[in-house]
Amino acid sequence: MLGLPDHIRAYLFDLDGVLTRTAEVHAAAWKDMFDTFLRAEADRSGTAFVPFDPVVDYDRYVDGRPRLDGTRGFLESRGIRLPEGTEQDRPGERSIQGLSRAKNDTVLRMIKEQGVRAYPGSVDYLHRLRDAGLPRAVVSSSANCRDVLRAAGIEDLFEVVVDGVVATERHLAGKPAPDTYLAAARELGVPPEHAAVFEDALAGVASGRAGGFGAVVGLDRTGQAGELREHGASLVVADLAELIEEDPA
Repeated sequence: MLGLPDHIRAYLFDLDGVLTRTAEVHAAAWKDMFDTFLRAEADRSGTAFVPFDPVVDYDRYVDGRPRLDGTRGFLESRGIRLPEGTEQDRPGERSIQGLSRAKNDTVLRMIKEQGVRAYPGSVDYLHRLRDAGLPRAVVSSSANCRDVLRAAGIEDLFEVVVDGVVATERHLAGKPAPDTYLAAARELGVPPEHAAVFEDALAGVASGRAGGFGAVVGLDRTGQAGELREHGASLVVADLAELIEEDPA
């Protein structure tokens, strides 16, 4: 009835792009931060300004990853090395921490201005899971995960949340490592081979495959079905509504 094999007993969801439309907001915030930095670097070095691509660069280097890893990974792709800095660095300071703080400030401002919308198909799927008594968790790299869930009105649909705050407290490696998904499965009391991972990010489906999960569902929101399969998705859909079979007449 819910579109997955009978042996699946727990459901683990990424947040941005799977449950809520915030992936687009994150991509815009990353572009705002990186383009500001890259323009300054171009002026500083006398080289050409090459902007951050909110599709290719976002998917390849930052989507689904912890914020610091995303900043570090994209800069390394451009051959730029910055000091790590500290949590006390000012937003926009020339360090990994400073740029990451600037991105976070921007995304929080954008969410406050624009609000948060959940995908109707995902909300319907979650309600059906809850009605069937099936355990559910959110697994997100975002430290703002609970605020986004609350703003979208879906916080009460989950029994477990493993987010960026939890990952830092427990020293869990971020996606594409499977650690956060494995931690959520443990909290739900279900082995990974009996749990499903739902992801829209290439790093996310890779983490599902690395963790040996019983199903890895890729959400193709941007026309990258082939890449999702290559990175580990066992099933790709455009929306979770596709997994809901209509009741027999």
